[in-house]
Amino acid sequence: MPIIDVHSHYWRYPEHFQEDFREQARRARAGSEVDLTVRFEDYRNSSLPDVRTIVFGGKAKLSGLWVDDRDIRQYVSSHPDHLIGFLSLDPTQPGWQRELQEGHQEFGLRGIKLMPMYAGFHPNDERLNELWRYAEKHGLPVLLHTGTTFISQAPIEYTLPRHLDPVASRFPEVKMILAHLGHPWEGECIAVIRKHPNLFADVSALHYRPFQLYQSLMLVQEYGVWHKILFGTDYPFTTVQASIGGLRNLNQMLEGTHLPRLDSGAIEAMITRESLNLLGLE
Repeated sequence: MPIIDVHSHYWRYPEHFQEDFREQARRARAGSEVDLTVRFEDYRNSSLPDVRTIVFGGKAKLSGLWVDDRDIRQYVSSHPDHLIGFLSLDPTQPGWQRELQEGHQEFGLRGIKLMPMYAGFHPNDERLNELWRYAEKHGLPVLLHTGTTFISQAPIEYTLPRHLDPVASRFPEVKMILAHLGHPWEGECIAVIRKHPNLFADVSALHYRPFQLYQSLMLVQEYGVWHKILFGTDYPFTTVQASIGGLRNLNQMLEGTHLPRLDSGAIEAMITRESLNLLGLE
């Protein structure tokens, strides 16, 4: 069964992000510097044969990241059998409404990536109602960064999963993915996705903190929301193979203890989940 990676990036340095972003990204994984270079060949070599991947750039002027959606269109068009492109928006910058229509209607990108913390905006701001109405009307899924960051100027307040609760209440038909299970606010993320049928979360970039991920997925298990969890990597911060291996090894970490085990069948179901169907992209 093909694997769907719902969370990967495309960017080029120094064209798309500044040196400050690159320097601060060294905090992303304790003890190791991430190579932020993105090439599809490298992704495929660290992946599996039948993986299909959602890819986006990112727009966050506050944090020094800006990837034009034309670059995502070009990247996706070079590998159309494997890549599904999302446009990105920074609603703090003029012209985002035009970029929304252009990315969707002219470039054929099929979802929206938002970075509230990195760009410095509140996702529940009523000035974004136009964005949410557009996504609802056109069936565009929205993936939002939720959780911690390595960028010092990015306000953590805007990244809390609770802020998507009122948005989902006002726009219940919009399918949203809360990235990274909202870590370290996983409990809050789980509470939010449990109550809204069209809200999901991904497990991208979590396997290299294995005990935290074990605790997070135990909350998923105890709250009964395994079916709302999607597989993702956050490439280039980690890879498909490393992410799958980390998930499958979580129970092995518990050997010799009386700690409860995660449902291995549920983990496998999550890895092979038909996420594109759930998001209306298939």
